[in-house]
Amino acid sequence: MTLYPKLILDALATVRYPGNGKNIVEAEMVADNIRIDGMKVSFSLIFEKPTDPFMKSVVKSAETAIHTYISKDVEVTIATESRQAARPEPGKMLPQVKNVIAVSSGKGGVGKSTVAANLAVALSKLGYKVGLLDADIFGPSVPKMFQVEDARPYAEMVDGRDLIVPIEKYGIELLSIGFFVDPDQATLWRGGMASNALKQLVGDAKWGALDYFVLDTPPGTSDIHLTLLQTLAITGAVIVSTPQEVALADARKGINMYMNDKVNVPILGLVENMSWFTPAELPENKYYLFGKEGTKRLAEELHVPLLGQIPIVQSICENGDKGTPVALDENSVIGQAFLELARNVVAQTEKRNVELAPTQVVKTHK
Repeated sequence: MTLYPKLILDALATVRYPGNGKNIVEAEMVADNIRIDGMKVSFSLIFEKPTDPFMKSVVKSAETAIHTYISKDVEVTIATESRQAARPEPGKMLPQVKNVIAVSSGKGGVGKSTVAANLAVALSKLGYKVGLLDADIFGPSVPKMFQVEDARPYAEMVDGRDLIVPIEKYGIELLSIGFFVDPDQATLWRGGMASNALKQLVGDAKWGALDYFVLDTPPGTSDIHLTLLQTLAITGAVIVSTPQEVALADARKGINMYMNDKVNVPILGLVENMSWFTPAELPENKYYLFGKEGTKRLAEELHVPLLGQIPIVQSICENGDKGTPVALDENSVIGQAFLELARNVVAQTEKRNVELAPTQVVKTHK
């Protein structure tokens, strides 16, 4: 049997690409590099992106088509190419980002997202270029907290790649899975899907030059945390807890995850949220609703800094719902608390950078 290019192309024309319904020849996905050597055939299939979800199935279908319509004896070798450049390898992502800060908690309900959002705002107030990634795939809250729920990011071609352009609000670059899903519908994804979506928000976005890249991570320890740890060089973690013992018990687990020998991400410090309640009409009074200084004692026990104590103030909830983080008002008591938190995070970050590179430190202080 004699093989020739048209015979190969006719067989490949029976294969349809699921993304648009066209056959792969019509869609110009077969590269002009068909090589025939007796009963050996090799060629390339061209995909738009290196992360095309149909790549493996289309390659398999192309091989099957040649065996079905020509001969089972044909030895087929199929390479793949992409029109867009590949996503950078893990560890090489975000080369223009100086510091990656993971805001984490052992459990939900301790105000981690509120702390992450206001920390980002406070860092921006201090003059730093800041990005905030809502990495809580199943419970995104950043769109509401910044009043950008109706925003829809667009893609821009940069160096041969389509990159998502983050939404900018209050001088902060923002991305969240909440921009891409129906807010009224539950996100029913398996772990692999959630991890892939997160990798796209990190590696396929136009983050640009940032002093601080704040990650609002999901509560607990999960696939999402492992994805972040494997994808990014995290500078350090900020652990959020309330003073309550049940919250502290879970905070220990979150701390252990980062301090594990296989992970080895430094703990920059702890943040005690909901430290006390102060009513607006009695600003000098403090009511310790969830215990007193529990997070402070945990920080002392673990020999890590207590970065800040954030009281319960009605305006935190109200401003969060309105999309105006309380840290925007730097003259308020709560605004000052978040500014102090931001200054302490900067101090611990710079201290870590000095320890890692004592002879060559890139200062980010402005």
